[in-house]
Order: sequence, then C-alpha cells, then structure tokens
Amino acid sequence: MHTMTLYSDPGSAQSHRVRIVLGEKDLVFNVEDVSHGENNEDLIALNPNNTTPTFVDRNLVLYESRVIMEYLDERFPHPPLMPVDPVIRAKTRMVLHYIEKDLYGLLESVKSSGEKKASAAKQKLKDNLMMSLDFIQEKKFFLSDDFSIIDCSMAPILWRLPEYGIQLPASAKPIMKYADRIFERTSFIENLSEQEEEIRSEF
Repeated sequence: MHTMTLYSDPGSAQSHRVRIVLGEKDLVFNVEDVSHGENNEDLIALNPNNTTPTFVDRNLVLYESRVIMEYLDERFPHPPLMPVDPVIRAKTRMVLHYIEKDLYGLLESVKSSGEKKASAAKQKLKDNLMMSLDFIQEKKFFLSDDFSIIDCSMAPILWRLPEYGIQLPASAKPIMKYADRIFERTSFIENLSEQEEEIRSEF
C-alpha cells in the first residue's frame, strides 16, 4: 500500500488541522516538517508556492488545507467528517467559511511584531470565539453531537490560545470544556508536533 505524504509546518494551525483529519481517518502517512520561510527543494518541486500544508497522494498534489481536508473526507469516507444531508452540509461549509475568515484570517495579525496591530487582532479573535458560544453549549461538538471537520478546524485555534496570549473569560467555560473534549481525542494527541506540544507543556 502506498504512503501519503504531508508537508507540514509544525507551528502552523493550517497544517495542524489537516493532521487531525488524517488522524481521524486513521491513515498511514509521512510528515515532512517544513518551517515557515524554509526552502525545501522537494516541496518546491511539488508546489512552486512553497507553502504548507501540501499533500501528496500518488500523482495528486493538493495545496490548500480546506481542499486537502475535504478530499480526505471524500476519498476515505469512514468515519465521515462532513454531513450527508445537503442542507446541513451547506451549513457546515458556511461555518467553515466563517472560521477561516474570522478566526484563521486574524492569525497573521495576532503574531504581528506591531504591538497595536497584534493587540487589536487578539481582541477581535477573542470576540469572535465568544460569538461561537451559542453553537457549542447545546451540543457535544460544534453544531453537532458528532465530531466533524468544523471541530478539526476549531481545535488548532483553541490549542494555541496560550501562545497568542489570549485568556477567555469565565463565561467561556462551555468553550473550554468543548476544547478539552477535542484535546482528549487520540487523533488530536497523536498528531501534535513537538512544537505544538510545548505550547501547553506548562499547563
């Protein structure tokens, strides 16, 4: 059986969520660590943009995390991470769009060297996370009692809150309980990079 390869930035939330999906599918795959800004000749030959995550499955090369995640869910349908019902599936895609725009879209600014820019982005990220309370309080996972591709995308952000210097208020307890449920999953634990493990090594 051929082995798939993921070129993954060990510190990137985008790479992290792909690794979680691969773990959920219980797939055998190689991880090639490529840190941000590193020129990896093998990666450049596959992806001229030299970006991570980049996923290789035989002759197929995929670049964007969302594209990789949905491909994996369709290629390996068990366990399913996207709902079968077309209406719920469309709602899931809308939530993913929100997560990518209003959470992942802030990460570059959160890590900015400019204190004012970083501070504003951190507050915005915190506010956007608090807005997700209604989607979490009544279900085991985000919008559902079943673990989904949405949870794979939320997990890397929530795991990195200490790294971002963001502390959620006491009213966010349901969010933190939700995060703990994800962090306890085998697919999450076994696919943390060493760099990611260190984020919470003091906690």
